[in-house]
Amino acid sequence: MELENKTIIITGASSGIGAAAALLFANEGANVVLGARRKPELDRLVGQITQSNGHAVCLPGDVAEAGYSEALVDFARDRFGGLDGAFNNAGIVGDMAPVEYMDPANWDMVMATNLKAAFLSARAQIPALKAGGGGSIVFTSSFVGFSNGGMPGMGAYAASKAGLIGLVQSLAADNAASGVRVNAVLPGGTKTAMAGDDADVHKLIANLHPVKRMAEPREVAQAALFLLSDRASFVTGAPMAVDGGMAVRLL
Repeated sequence: MELENKTIIITGASSGIGAAAALLFANEGANVVLGARRKPELDRLVGQITQSNGHAVCLPGDVAEAGYSEALVDFARDRFGGLDGAFNNAGIVGDMAPVEYMDPANWDMVMATNLKAAFLSARAQIPALKAGGGGSIVFTSSFVGFSNGGMPGMGAYAASKAGLIGLVQSLAADNAASGVRVNAVLPGGTKTAMAGDDADVHKLIANLHPVKRMAEPREVAQAALFLLSDRASFVTGAPMAVDGGMAVRLL
């Protein structure tokens, strides 16, 4: 029970990595506070967890909207008495195009969801964690925008995810002495709705990885579990690659 009696916020929890994390964390004893835009999916996930004797609640909303991060923290405090950690996993790819052809509105939307929302989440969560004596925050970045993981047509996504790594490292430096650890997981290609359902595309993505397959959402969630748990008590500011070897592939 790696997270027994810990209260953890999970954003982007309605599907994919976030949903896998919700199930895994609850099974490891956590009280999970689930956030995403799609209420029916969140309600079903809460029902699945509670039917298995887990503890879960949800609050639908958009991470890019001012006030939602504070609302999730307040909700966690009201329902479970405090906050011990967060897995800030929500994110979008946006429209893929070379930057010279990209609509500025697409750039702004990707940055708001992937990077500004991370700032808003940290701004709300860090005081609550400090009030409880410390805790852990994990963000979902990506191999795209890190090391040699650049991909064509993904300038906005890559910039947002690279910026997120810089934010994580700054947050880690600012808050380490207060007992708040901040890290990022960098998934490779993962079998989620974001990757679509085209088998040929999946085969192409899989072959980019040295392991020659895509990740299951639970595999990424397990890395986040480690970073949120006491097993990672000396880990902060780390961009943890969970990428099937993408960071060391030969181009």
